[in-house]
Amino acid sequence: MGLDNFKMFLTERSLNIGIRNTLMYAVVTSGAKVVLAFFIAVFLTGKIHTKNLIRSIVFFPNLVSTVAIGLTFTALMHPTKGVFNQVIAFFGGKGPNWLGNVDLALFSVAAVDIWKGISIATVIYIAGIASIDKTYYEAAAIDGAGRWQELRSITMPLCLPAMNSVIILSFIGGLRSFDLIWSMTGGGPGFATDVMASIIYKEYAAGYYGLSTAGNVIMFFLIGFFAFPLQRFLLSKEEKLE
Repeated sequence: MGLDNFKMFLTERSLNIGIRNTLMYAVVTSGAKVVLAFFIAVFLTGKIHTKNLIRSIVFFPNLVSTVAIGLTFTALMHPTKGVFNQVIAFFGGKGPNWLGNVDLALFSVAAVDIWKGISIATVIYIAGIASIDKTYYEAAAIDGAGRWQELRSITMPLCLPAMNSVIILSFIGGLRSFDLIWSMTGGGPGFATDVMASIIYKEYAAGYYGLSTAGNVIMFFLIGFFAFPLQRFLLSKEEKLE
């Protein structure tokens, strides 16, 4: 009882594995969203005729329920009947067991999370890029700067506030992720995709209220332990550019 719940949560392998998975999941999903969304936003703020249509397509995943997306991709990733493996088989390959392989399951769910969450990140980047004064690009063009030089010297530094927002929001979202993981794998196979939120839910459903409460407290401090220093670091970088 009491502190014993915290000790058990941190030492029991089937419980503390969730901490490792949570951190891995948060780093993978947030890192991919930060990078991919930036380049998508750069593309969508360029001079292309169909950018409004493409923006709608990119934002579409955010309009659909997370659970619905999870159930849909669970069917698409079925090892024998799923569309993904059927396409691979059509080209002569053999698709993996996306959600049944302990080494692959967490990354399969993370890929779906990236696909769904990249829309919000892209919108934030688009707002940041659109706020950049066009005279910077005009001056760079006069000096003979290429597209890559403009991207590195103008877009990325002046888009830093938007990038910082994406990093913080996506990282915290990854740390507290639950609904997508639960709808796709339920934490399985074994404990391969169990994160802290899913373990807390399982413990509460099984009647271990003290253990689940301890998990909630640990999760709260874990998010704070990473989020606040990260935010201060990003803000300090942002202030140096002002």
